[in-house]
Amino acid sequence: MNSRNTTALIALFSCVVPLSAQTTRAKKHVPIHKPSLQEQISELQREMRQQHDDMQAQINSLKQQLTEKQAEAETASAAVLSTQQQAATTQAQALAQAQQNAAAVANLQESVASTNTLLEKVSTEQLSLKRAVESPLAIHYKGLTLTPGGFIAGESVWRQRAMHADIYTDYNLAPYPTSGDAHISEWVPSARQSRFSLLAEGKAGPLQLKAYLETDFLSAGTTSNQLQTNSYTLRMRQAWLQATTGRTTFNAGQMWTLATENKKAALAGQEALPLTIDNNFNVGTTWLRQMGYRVQHEFTPAVTLAVSLENAQYQFSANNAPKNFFFGAPGAFQGLNNQTFNYTDQLAPDILVKASFDPGWGHYEIAGIGRFFRDRYYPSAVSGEGARNDTKFGGGFVANARMPLTHTFDLGLHLTAGDGTGRYGASLLPDITVHPDGTLEPLRNAQGLVSLEAHPTKKLDLYGYAGTEYVQRTYYLDANGTEVGYGVPSQNNSGCNSEAPPSSNTGFAPGSGTCVGNTRNLTEGQTGFWYRPYTGTAGKLQFGAAYAYFYRVGWTGVGGAPKSVNNMVYTSVRYFLP
Repeated sequence: MNSRNTTALIALFSCVVPLSAQTTRAKKHVPIHKPSLQEQISELQREMRQQHDDMQAQINSLKQQLTEKQAEAETASAAVLSTQQQAATTQAQALAQAQQNAAAVANLQESVASTNTLLEKVSTEQLSLKRAVESPLAIHYKGLTLTPGGFIAGESVWRQRAMHADIYTDYNLAPYPTSGDAHISEWVPSARQSRFSLLAEGKAGPLQLKAYLETDFLSAGTTSNQLQTNSYTLRMRQAWLQATTGRTTFNAGQMWTLATENKKAALAGQEALPLTIDNNFNVGTTWLRQMGYRVQHEFTPAVTLAVSLENAQYQFSANNAPKNFFFGAPGAFQGLNNQTFNYTDQLAPDILVKASFDPGWGHYEIAGIGRFFRDRYYPSAVSGEGARNDTKFGGGFVANARMPLTHTFDLGLHLTAGDGTGRYGASLLPDITVHPDGTLEPLRNAQGLVSLEAHPTKKLDLYGYAGTEYVQRTYYLDANGTEVGYGVPSQNNSGCNSEAPPSSNTGFAPGSGTCVGNTRNLTEGQTGFWYRPYTGTAGKLQFGAAYAYFYRVGWTGVGGAPKSVNNMVYTSVRYFLP
């Protein structure tokens, strides 16, 4: 027994003894069994053990209850945690579902919009297909796309001084005052510039192929007349093929000369032609349409180089020329040439090289022309002994610049100059003259044009051109002191300023007096407009008018330097095929 139990037992004992004594004193007559001290101690021990066991049982019960409460608390805590986790999971799932729903709604909206766009596209495609079927822009034939083109024209030109020409003005034949034509006007109506064209396009492996044919009626046959039928022959304007592979393009056929300005690069069909009604454009325009072979290579989108081999006919003029040479002959009827026209016996083609630049602002060109002039001459002049061929080389350069000064206003500068380049101008000034010994000599030529073109609206075009062409006086003295060549000072211009009477009684022979009048230079200024009241699926309708002032000056000779002035007014109505 430990000290704590002993102390409790002694205290209990001290309390029990007095109580027992008092009881004994009160009840003296009742015999009471007095437990022994040992029994009392044993009883106390028993009670104390009982109390200890009860207390231990209570403690154990409390521990059990505490354990159970802790277990319940842990279970509850786990349940709460699980509930929180489940709530968080549910919330995350709900958020994810909401996001999915939002994405689904957005996708649905996008799908609806895409469907609407697709429906609109399908509707547009159906409409385009319907239009293409009902009003095709081109005709599809096997592997080709055929695009017809052209226009019907009703036009006229009034000239202050008659030139007996259609809507094409031959500037170098403008009459001097000696001619009766210089004192009478003419009005010429014409539909002959009406034009038809066909473009064929296709693909053969790596090659992009094109072929182009263009015609008009500015040609006259032996039965053509202006009296009853006004029937004129169809003529070939252009007929060329084109093959492109990669950045290289080859052209062959009749096309505009490479010397003519292009809108971009140097491709056939991309020429930047003046907007004039006159089919010969304006003095100073560099142009020819002729047979040629052309190769173009695009080094970059901004730099292109082209080389061309072209027809090389000569334009010849001479005063006091000897009779000991030739370089061509009239066309052979049996050879299908025009027997009223002289054809040059060409030694070689004209060689043209052109570099084109398209830097993003304007279009610029620089070109060179190489020409070979050959004749056969006879030194003895009276026999074929010692006859030989002589070849002279000529050529020059071409420079073009077209600059957009504003969104609707373009300025163009054009220059061609060289020896033997007169044929490349609108006026067809001579290329060559002759020496006293019969050998040829290229003539120095120059031609320039300034162009102003405005497009204030889609329906209206305004234009103005000022150009000039010049050919240098070139002559030599023969053994007798006679001046031989072009523009010789001794040329007889004595009658240039005096009107001559008619030369016959037919009514079709206006007089032409003594006036050699070799041309020194030609100048023309022209302004006009085009207006298109309708452009649509039915084609294009346009009308226009122009005014031109023309001036021709000859080289000074005996009697002075003749001059010719002409004022011209043009009108045109054209309907273009859609």
